Amino acid sequence: MCGRYTITSNIEEVVEVFSVRKTNYEYMERYNVAPTQLVPGIINNDGQRIMEDFKWGLIPFWSKDSKIAYKTINARAEGIEKKPAFRHLLKRNRLLIPSDGFYEWRQEEGGKQPFRFQLKTKSVFAFAGLYDTWRNPEGEEVQSCTIITTTPNALVSDVHDRMPVILTGEAAASWINEDMEGTDDVLSYLRPYPAELMVKYPVSRNVGNVRNSYATLIEEVPLNSK
Repeated sequence: MCGRYTITSNIEEVVEVFSVRKTNYEYMERYNVAPTQLVPGIINNDGQRIMEDFKWGLIPFWSKDSKIAYKTINARAEGIEKKPAFRHLLKRNRLLIPSDGFYEWRQEEGGKQPFRFQLKTKSVFAFAGLYDTWRNPEGEEVQSCTIITTTPNALVSDVHDRMPVILTGEAAASWINEDMEGTDDVLSYLRPYPAELMVKYPVSRNVGNVRNSYATLIEEVPLNSK
């Protein structure tokens, strides 16, 4: 799964890398993004790329309440085209969720040790995601999203048995291309990112507390440190 990530790149880099034309999101650098929080997502609206806020944890339009969001922070790539909450979103409701790193935990002597994963270039990338719009009992629209996960590459598998689908360059552009509607074409992007293009390192166990969000969380620490 993917349950925590970072987006510490500056807004100018995000806008440039993903050719964002309009921003409806109050962007800030974040060191410990957690489920149910509002996160930036990039969609393609009539050929214009727009960055908006989405609640992390998908609430399908047909859901009776928002509690389902706790179970839908991730969507497994395997069989996603058959899942009621996700299958109808694959054609039109795809988005990019900008990030520059994500956390996963491994059991070590003394407790669970978090690791941060990045691209070797340390540049911003995107998670492949899906979004939906739900109307709450008060009639307000709530935009929400999920991060798609896949089997891990060799680097991630040393820590966890899942990893988020990472998109860069043309793959990211194609993911939100409104002309791509074929299921097979969409599914072809849901594969592990090459391990040789990524790095990992241990970070402070303070990442485990969602209330913690500060720059030193992403600093490398010795293994088994507290």
